[in-house]
Amino acid sequence: MGSGIAVDATPFPARMPPQDGVRERTASPVHRLQETRDVDTAARRRELRQRLAERRRALGPAQRMAAAQGLRRSLEHLPEYHTDQRVAGYWACDGELPLNLAIPPLATRGQQFLLPLIGEDNLLRFAPWAAGDAVQPNRFGIPEPVAPREWFAPFQLDLVLVPLLAFDRRGNRLGYGGGYYDRSFAFLKDQLRPTEPLLVGIAYDFQQLPEITPERWDISLDFIATDHELIDCRPGSPGDTVA
Repeated sequence: MGSGIAVDATPFPARMPPQDGVRERTASPVHRLQETRDVDTAARRRELRQRLAERRRALGPAQRMAAAQGLRRSLEHLPEYHTDQRVAGYWACDGELPLNLAIPPLATRGQQFLLPLIGEDNLLRFAPWAAGDAVQPNRFGIPEPVAPREWFAPFQLDLVLVPLLAFDRRGNRLGYGGGYYDRSFAFLKDQLRPTEPLLVGIAYDFQQLPEITPERWDISLDFIATDHELIDCRPGSPGDTVA
């Protein structure tokens, strides 16, 4: 399942008039400068998301298949891919790097593959899924398992293959703007990394950027697997190529 999620912008309420006896505070020059920078950063991120998404969508079937083969080779160098019991991924949408070659080996080894479900609280849960199981589109048009018998919270997973639009070699991720993964895995900020679940970003090699400035709510990745390499983003070895 992909996370190509577009969230409608919520309009800000009209400015309320100051209450009787209370003067409306005027933003200081420093605050205005920060607000301007925030707007500029948001605009740059929107432009970057659009540009990278268009490049993904432009790939042909042969290129996607070659990338899927390369991704599987990269994941083969990650020990947890071979041993972790609960491995969550995504249903590739909108040009995302497909997991169709990375999923089948899990079943042969007795591992469980799971797809995300978006809850009404805008947090992710993960339900088991196997080839042939029924799916239906969620409110964003992304396939999800139909009436799963069980689901797991993020902290119950072992390994998560995380979709993204851009990354840097320090493990910073540019997502789709909805914040679903950052909110759902926010508990990792209070833990010594790496820990379970291990977060592995999945991307085409061309989605790499020199640097992404993280927001305070962003959750970093432990590894990044591309169609060309496996990148170790853990402290002490940020950006090293595993294979």
